[in-house]
Amino acid sequence: MRERIKEILLQSIQVKEDLLHNSVDQIIEITNAITECLKKDGKLIVFGNGGSASDSQHIAAEFIGRFQKERRALPAIALTVNTSVITSLANDYGYDIVFSRQIEALGRKNDIAMGISTSGKAKNVAAGLRQAKKMGIKTIALTGGDGGELARLADMSLVVRSLVTARIQEAHITIGHVICEIVEESLC
Repeated sequence: MRERIKEILLQSIQVKEDLLHNSVDQIIEITNAITECLKKDGKLIVFGNGGSASDSQHIAAEFIGRFQKERRALPAIALTVNTSVITSLANDYGYDIVFSRQIEALGRKNDIAMGISTSGKAKNVAAGLRQAKKMGIKTIALTGGDGGELARLADMSLVVRSLVTARIQEAHITIGHVICEIVEESLC
């Protein structure tokens, strides 16, 4: 068991080292875009499925509450929190539109839509990004593996180069924390 634990921790460290060496420019680009969005009274709209839904909620909470500084609330919303909306849309139209329909209702031109998918292949996340682009909203994808459709679809994408879902999710929340910290320092 000890060796397996060490192996898991080493995998996580290696994924983050890869981010350090290969993804800092994408993190800067994404952070700058979110900072500019918030300066223009836009909001961050975040969404994903499963663990990525949890990451969406976590990131939105850091913006609205606080990350490290006492400051004004920063506008962000996770599209995964209203179960009545999600279940009614899934029932009436199908699960593929649960994010796109919410973006249609809640998104505005100065906003940013961030779709999170460990595989980059989530159809409903891709549909959400497509709807955002149709409305002139900038799009960001956080993905893993080869990036899937989301990496090609989004205006900005960051692909965590791993095939292990847990390691990708760990990297996504680290990226979310880095973005929150830099945006908070920049705006507050």
